[in-house]
Parts: sequence; structure tokens; C-alpha cells
Amino acid sequence: MVKFNIVGFTLGLLLTVLGIAEFVPAFVDWGESDNAYVFFQSAFVSLFFGISLILSFWTDKPKMSTRESFLLTTLSWVLLSFFSAIPLYLSDINISFTDAMFETVSGLTTTGSTVLSGLDDMSRGILLWRSIIQWIGGIGIIGFAIVFLPFLRIGGMELFKMESSDESDKIMPRTAQVAGSVLIVYVALTMIFAFVYNILGMSVFDAINHGMTTIATAGYSTHDKSFAYFDSYAIDMAATLFMFIGSLPFMLYVRWVFLRKFEIHKDEQAVFFLSMMAVFIGIMTFWLWTHSEYSIAESFRYAAFSLTSVISSSGFVTTDYLAWGGFATIFFLFATYLGGCAGSTTGGLKTMRLIIAVRAIRRNIRKMIYPHSVSPMRYQGKVLDTQRVTLIFGFISLYMVSNVFFIFCLTLTGLDLTTSVSAVGTAISNVGPGIGDIIGPSGNFASLPSAAKWILDFCMILGRLEILTVMALFLRGFW
Repeated sequence: MVKFNIVGFTLGLLLTVLGIAEFVPAFVDWGESDNAYVFFQSAFVSLFFGISLILSFWTDKPKMSTRESFLLTTLSWVLLSFFSAIPLYLSDINISFTDAMFETVSGLTTTGSTVLSGLDDMSRGILLWRSIIQWIGGIGIIGFAIVFLPFLRIGGMELFKMESSDESDKIMPRTAQVAGSVLIVYVALTMIFAFVYNILGMSVFDAINHGMTTIATAGYSTHDKSFAYFDSYAIDMAATLFMFIGSLPFMLYVRWVFLRKFEIHKDEQAVFFLSMMAVFIGIMTFWLWTHSEYSIAESFRYAAFSLTSVISSSGFVTTDYLAWGGFATIFFLFATYLGGCAGSTTGGLKTMRLIIAVRAIRRNIRKMIYPHSVSPMRYQGKVLDTQRVTLIFGFISLYMVSNVFFIFCLTLTGLDLTTSVSAVGTAISNVGPGIGDIIGPSGNFASLPSAAKWILDFCMILGRLEILTVMALFLRGFW
């Protein structure tokens, strides 16, 4: 039986935090735009419903079971997206509620796909609000990955529990302290990123916004041209490094700050991710250098930034990489599905799952050649049992089946196959820009049919919450 009191109480807390956050863009727009009043009104609406839920479901013993965790996680992203969309819908940018909802779902899931254009002329409050919801979504998904996923056993993610809270090397004695330490690191990195961006030439406002959306590997910018607006080699390289940082497990930074141990070489998924990125960037740099007019330095700049942006699911843009030819298009479409490390703000399949899948395939091939051999699989020095490997392959299979199903759904709305494949891939992987003339790096999602946008809303939430979290709610046995 689901205990709705803890779910309602926690949702009330989250809405209250959202309402308080809405005062920030309200004060930024104060005296500059009528949107200030919209944000004030939206803040009071969020606070009213948030406090009402807290009082209605008050509990001094917030014990949560697996069922409540599944329900709370999904409802959190849906409800916060809805209330975050209200100021956008009521503002002077004149968009439909469908578009406002798409923008906030994309923001909170840190996808970065957008329906908006003319960002350079928008009020600063609107631009800041888009960055704030992405920043909130980033810290939210880290908490989800560290606190909930290991215990919900989502697609083998309980393996992350070994790394984040192993009994022999426990970082913090309680979950609340772990969450608090992650928040401190998250805020510190945000401030560092913003400071560096400002030093390298961004305005203070641009630096703050891009600092928030970079740490969240989210992708919203204050300009239509994204990072291409700044046209700075130094800023591009700094952003590439920062997206790398956002793609690594945040528990690495917590260990570094609180235990003075930065043991990236002991984290298998981090080492694999960095090695994979080095190979991919090397390949694309060589391709650009030999098939374009770019110098070797320019080739590295654009290849490193673009690939890191896509694989980390950040979605920032410096150039239209689809103009690099068919090889680059296929390469980036493949990269869309990969993702960064477990316990980071990235989307996609996650490096940890890829490592174990490759090892399982290698072991099976070896068993075919040597049927009587004993070859246990290991991850982080620990032997993996069959059930964990099965969970991971089950998740990957469901990931692919979901892609095919929603591609079919999008084609029913009238979209061509290329756009449908790319849109679903970028939504479930929470990447941002897609492939093709419509939703590619130089386009956006505004022209898509309303039905397609609602389907993609569901895809973004589905991918952000690791699919099974949402799917569980549709099982009769859950209730």
C-alpha cells in the first residue's frame, strides 16, 4: 500500500523551494519588465500549493519505502515542470502552454532542447529562470542517482552504491549528510565556473547563467547562438573542461573536498569515460583536419567541444557539426546515446552499464570457445552476480525498445523518420539538439506538432528517471 502522506509532504517541500526560487527572476526583472509581476504571482501560487501540501500531509516520521520513492520521483519532475511553466506561459514571450511545458520539462530534465528563439532580446528574468530550473534539475538528478537509484536497483544502478557508500570507506554516516556535501560541492563548482567564464570575457549575467547550466550539463544559453555568440577559443576550452567535470561522478569531488582523496584512477567508469572521450575527440579532430579548412587547433576546438557537449548531454553549440559531412552526422547520432558516468548530471546509457555490457559479451564469447572455463566478471574489484548483469542488459533492451516505440509514435504526428529518430534519441538521452534541418544544432523544436512535443515531454522524463522508475507506475501490482 502506497503511503501518500510522505509523498504529498515531500512534494509540498519541493514546491515551496520552487516558489522561493521564483522570487529571484522577479527581483531581476523588477523595474525592467512586466514579467516581474508574473514571477511574483507564480511564486505565490507555488508557495500556496506547497505550504498547503505540507500542512495537509504533515508527518514527523518521513519513512519512505520503495513504492513511495518511485511515485515521488516521477511526480516531482511532472509537478515541478508544471509549476515552472506558469511564469513562461504568462510572460510576454507569448507561447502556448504546450511550449511552456516543453521548455520547463526540458529544463528540469537538463535536456536543453528549446522552443524559444530571440533569446538575445528576452528579459533577463526569463533567461535566468531557464537557467535556474536547469540548475535545480541538475542537483535533483545527482541526489536521485546517489540516494534512490542504488536502492531501487534500477538497471544495475545498485552497483553505484558500492562506490558511493561502501561500508569500508563510508564518506558520511547518513544520507542527509551525503546530500548536503554534494550540494556544497555543486554550489562551489557553479561559482568557480561562473568566475572563470567572467574572467575569460563573459558578462557577469552570462557567466552566472552559463555556470549554472554547465555544471548541470544542461544546455540552455542566454543567446540564440549559444557559445558561438562569444567566439572565444578560451571560453570554448573552459566549457569543454567544465562539461567533463559535470560528467564525472560527483562523489569523486565529495571525497576530494571532505576526505582529501581524489582517486579518479580507481574509478573504472571515470577512467573508461575519459579514455573513450580521448579516442572520440582524436578521431573527430583528425577527420575535421583532413576534410575541412580548419587548422589542427580549430579542429580540436570544435571537435572537443561538440563531442563533449553531446556525450555529456549538455547540448551547447559552437558550430553546426552536421555540416561536417555524413560521417560526422552518424558519429554524433551514435554519441547521443552514450552518456557520462553514474552519479553525474549526464543522461544516456551511462558509462558503467557500457563497461559491464562489454565485459559480459566478452565473457560469453570466451565461454563459447572454452565451455568449461571459469571467468567471473568484476567491477570495481567486486564479482558481479548473474542477476546484476541481467538487470543491466534488461535496462539496455528496454532503452532501445522505448526508442523504437516512441519513434513510431512521432511518425504518426507527421514528422519524417530522420527527425523522429533524432528527436526521440535526444529526448530519452537528455542531450538537447538533434539531427536534421528542423531540430539540429542550428534549429529548435518550435515547429514540431503539439502532439509530438507532449510525446517528447514524456520521453525526457522517462530518460531522466532511468525508464523503470516511470514504467513501474503503470504496473497494477505497484498499486
